Amino acid sequence: MCGIFGYCNFLKEKDRKEILEILCTGLARQEYRGYDSAGLGIDGDKSGEIVYFKEVGKVAGLRHRIAESSIDTTKTMISQVSIAHTRWATHGPPSVRNCHPLRSDVNNTFMVVHNGIVTNAAALRQVLQKRGFTFESDTDTEAVAILTKYVYDSQPDKRMTFTSLVKAVLSELEGSFAFVFKSTHFPNEIVTARRGSPLLIGVKTDKKLKVDFVDVEFAGAEADAKVENLVPTSPTSRLAPPSAPKVSRRQSRNFMSEDGMPQPIEFFIASDASAIVEHTKRVLYLEDDDIAHIAEGQLHIHRLRRDESGKAETAIRSIETLEIEIAEIMKGKFDHFMQKEIYEQPESVVNTMRGRVNFDDYKITLGGLRAYLPIIRRGRRIVFCACGTSYHSALATRAIFEELTEIPVSVELASDFLDRKTPIFRDDVCVFVSQSGETADTILAMRYCFERGALCVGVVNTVGSTISRETHCGIHINAGPEVGVASTKAYTSQYIALMLMALQLSEDRISFTDRRNQIIDGLCALPAQIKSVLDKDESLRELANGVLANSRSLLLMGRGYQHATCLEGALKIKEISYMHSEGILAGELKHGPLALIDENMPVIIIMTKDSLYPKVQSAFEQITARKAQPIVVCNEGDMEIKAGVKTIRVPRTVDCLQGLLNIIPMQLLSYHLAIKNGFDVDFPRNLAKSVTTE
Repeated sequence: MCGIFGYCNFLKEKDRKEILEILCTGLARQEYRGYDSAGLGIDGDKSGEIVYFKEVGKVAGLRHRIAESSIDTTKTMISQVSIAHTRWATHGPPSVRNCHPLRSDVNNTFMVVHNGIVTNAAALRQVLQKRGFTFESDTDTEAVAILTKYVYDSQPDKRMTFTSLVKAVLSELEGSFAFVFKSTHFPNEIVTARRGSPLLIGVKTDKKLKVDFVDVEFAGAEADAKVENLVPTSPTSRLAPPSAPKVSRRQSRNFMSEDGMPQPIEFFIASDASAIVEHTKRVLYLEDDDIAHIAEGQLHIHRLRRDESGKAETAIRSIETLEIEIAEIMKGKFDHFMQKEIYEQPESVVNTMRGRVNFDDYKITLGGLRAYLPIIRRGRRIVFCACGTSYHSALATRAIFEELTEIPVSVELASDFLDRKTPIFRDDVCVFVSQSGETADTILAMRYCFERGALCVGVVNTVGSTISRETHCGIHINAGPEVGVASTKAYTSQYIALMLMALQLSEDRISFTDRRNQIIDGLCALPAQIKSVLDKDESLRELANGVLANSRSLLLMGRGYQHATCLEGALKIKEISYMHSEGILAGELKHGPLALIDENMPVIIIMTKDSLYPKVQSAFEQITARKAQPIVVCNEGDMEIKAGVKTIRVPRTVDCLQGLLNIIPMQLLSYHLAIKNGFDVDFPRNLAKSVTTE
């Protein structure tokens, strides 16, 4: 979805050229999220003046627009706040007038950038228009900016603080959002808020910070009546950071240096850590209904409302240290992020297993699940809930969960799960799979299950994400930063993380020892086997440029463990190369899909060796009898494939791991098909990396 970036400096001299570069680079680091236009707002030369730069298209176009302007880039500022945004159109087409930041009036009294959707924006717009306000854009965000001015103007006798003003505005809004507010009434101040959409704040100082957390000021509490010591409690999540030491509330907000004096400080506000890591590795993740106020080098965190569910609220927000490096989010020697991530999979699968698999003793250790294993084993069923690629990784491992745990398993699409109001019980184990940990439908499904007393398990890549914080326990997949929309690494790492979970749940079953050991041996050989598949990249490029070059449609067929491979492969081809593709369960061929088969329909059929190989051979005979000329994904050394058939050969491994090798050619094919047709594989049209709205 949209990308937010904000920059504040206090007692830190910066010229306007540096500020503009920080803003543009912050937006560029979030380009992978998907967007169609970009804009920013900075302080002008006169008091209360705001200068906007907006452009439809890429951030490079925004840089060009700035370079062509007559703005004085040499002007220095010792303290200032500025905001920037990449927009993914939801309300109104991509255009300069719909670009963020959006203002409340011609005087720029209030301006806002926003990620998410305000679902009652139409009603707010109607009310505000009746009160004489005019709108300049089609967006839902502008209604928020104008509502902020209306609330401020409606109380001329009451000197509202910026925080209390934003609280009043947010109480009128419905939907999911992350906001950053800036105002000429409150110079050098900024207020951010989130509900549903991710937002984090980076902190950079010359000297070491005296504290590593910021306390939360709850509604109704006397914020600074006295200095008191906090005994912070760590969140219940197994993926959460450790709690911080005792320190006074005032110290936590002021960021004073060791000598007790105010110090130069910079704050970076962003939707994603990738925009912040080159400036600082010290970050603070906001939680739902947090409101952060930055002014005069201080950071205050308020709560929009108290939790009425009886669930304990954390009294602090820990300042964490980012583990990623800037080199990890750059392309390096590769032409595209997607290509880089496909080639990183031998390393990313090792990272997922590192410290968790003892190949000598055939032992699996998932620390995030350890305390909950007895509860999971006693569960009456396991319910996986996910969207897109994450759904396919759950589907791919469903059979091995059922085999090793002998517990019934269902796999649900999060949006459909919510639409049906699926019955969930206290003895259910619900597993929520999401690369970002911020997928809106999956989060809502998680909260739905939490309210019904089920054990909630998170499988995510992003530490500090909503799912990692709000689930009872979980697994961090350690895939590293994902900066391409295609989520190639996420699929293989989620697949392995879920496989490890199934293996650990079955460790108390002696009858499954041989099967478990066989799978663990397969995991050991996996990185080298993935490398050998990647070595076939050139032949796959020739296939994409040859047989499949002018095709308008493509069918992928498989059975058993390979059904999920077909669905994921079809999804990749759809979203990257814009070719219609469909994953078909080979056992359903005679129930309709066979009618599509003729000599002009390209087909890829997955025929790797497993217990269902004879049945897939039967499907192969059926489609070749209808003059189809399928491309066969088969194992190296398989002599049963007829001469003259086009093949994609992959190494053989354990049946339940074969899908990890079979998906690599599908990822490479989708990449080469897109490149041949001139499409941007890192920014596919109409798609976003992090789907933070329903």
